[in-house]
Amino acid sequence: MTKWEYVTVPVLVHATKQILDNWGSEGWELVQIIPGMNPENLVAYLKRPIGE
Repeated sequence: MTKWEYVTVPVLVHATKQILDNWGSEGWELVQIIPGMNPENLVAYLKRPIGE
């Protein structure tokens, strides 16, 4: 059975692709992205299998 680790990441609207590409290059997969506390910020939830 696959075990997962998770991380919550603040994402700036104007740099969304760059931030997600950076995390993706480390093996993280985007699960969900939701609005943050203000319109300029988002919150991304990412996961990856433990041990990568």
